[in-house]
Amino acid sequence: MIESRIGCSIRDFFEHQGEVAFRDVEQAVIADLARTEKGIVATGGGAVLREANRHCLHADFHVIYLRATPEDLFRRLRHDVKRPLLQVADPLARLHDLHTVRDPFYREVAHDVVDTGRPSIGMIVNIIVMQLELAGVVAPVDDPNTPEA
Repeated sequence: MIESRIGCSIRDFFEHQGEVAFRDVEQAVIADLARTEKGIVATGGGAVLREANRHCLHADFHVIYLRATPEDLFRRLRHDVKRPLLQVADPLARLHDLHTVRDPFYREVAHDVVDTGRPSIGMIVNIIVMQLELAGVVAPVDDPNTPEA
């Protein structure tokens, strides 16, 4: 949605307009989504840096923090050239720095935390669905493997 609104890639926008301008757009999109959308919203990692976003996310959404260590993120993102904040000489050090700043904010905003380091994607999805069911956000999914009573 952000790229649609700004008319270019986030990386290009960062390069030409800077992070502050990007965070302004990001904040407006989150506020708009809180008023108009139902469904899943995947924010960028820095969305929690602004207090207004943290308040909106926690108050208007059921937030699940998909927690990963900097090392896990580095393994996943080491070849990614689209993330402006990781285009540095030592991306792992940058990930450690970002984690130190952001993790407390993620925990503040989150209703649930799911560790993503070791489980398979299928297991992570099952954990997320279970958390949403327990929170009453979604109706329980019928398990086709459960025999009828």
